[in-house]
Amino acid sequence: MSGVLVLDRRQTAAALQPAAVLDAVAQALVAVARDEVSVPPRIAALTPSGLLGAMPGYVPGVGLAAKLVTVTADPEHPGRSFHRGLVALFDEHDGRTIALVDAESLTEVRTAASATHSALALAARPGLGRVAVVGTGAQARAQLALLAAVRPEAEVAVAGRDPLRTRAAAALYPGARVAPGIEDAVRGADVVFCCTGATAPVIRREWLSPGVHLSSVGGAQGPELDPGTVRDAVLFAEWTGAAAFPPPAGAHELQDLSPGRTVTLLGSVLAGDHPGRGGDTGALTLFKSTGHAALDVAAVRVAHDVAGARGWGVRVDL
Repeated sequence: MSGVLVLDRRQTAAALQPAAVLDAVAQALVAVARDEVSVPPRIAALTPSGLLGAMPGYVPGVGLAAKLVTVTADPEHPGRSFHRGLVALFDEHDGRTIALVDAESLTEVRTAASATHSALALAARPGLGRVAVVGTGAQARAQLALLAAVRPEAEVAVAGRDPLRTRAAAALYPGARVAPGIEDAVRGADVVFCCTGATAPVIRREWLSPGVHLSSVGGAQGPELDPGTVRDAVLFAEWTGAAAFPPPAGAHELQDLSPGRTVTLLGSVLAGDHPGRGGDTGALTLFKSTGHAALDVAAVRVAHDVAGARGWGVRVDL
């Protein structure tokens, strides 16, 4: 069909089917680890209230796409931020624009997918065991919804600053417990998903049990993990730039690592090229996500294909 397929937020979210996104994101992570993608470091134009980031990427066999996303502070809620924008999918052969979709819902789902893959690949216990989700914003809600779809049997606790928002987020995972605080949720957990807009650490090393896996996808404005956690952890990331580049491309927590520290790419674990935890059930493992354009390529391809097959969206001539 001719024209550009345009999906609104609701249609984008509906087209991002969990199983398909997980498969596509895994393919993209493996391609990143094997250096098969063309993705320059993320750039951003800074504004008084935030930034406008640009993330183009090409993943062979998946597609060519670019995301434009703004991150701005929420003036009514200090510590929270808005993430808004669009993702464009292009024909990799002739350069035609194929689709335009909502970046906010796409980013939430593809980020949750990479975090979920890290937990499934690196958790010491099969089935994830006891899970803590820290945060109540859009990313935490996306993480809970994806967990409910793929691991509905886990024991989940949710923690946040606002009791009403915490209860609303917990409702996305049937049977989830509302924890009275972050420390309560994290102590004794086998897997911790940290999904906050924190500018200072919200997780402390002394709260973490031996063998816990920690997935940190927040902290765009500052570290959400304390230095002790990073110091003691076996480190994993989506791409080498998470440690090699300064924010906003790299992670706050992975700057100035000690000489000799290794950051293993999650895609290497998913591909079977690296043992991951390697049978060490007592190690602390940490996946630090910064986002990566290859994941946007994977997710927008899923949204385009599902929506096109179901006749969703509108087509415009651009």
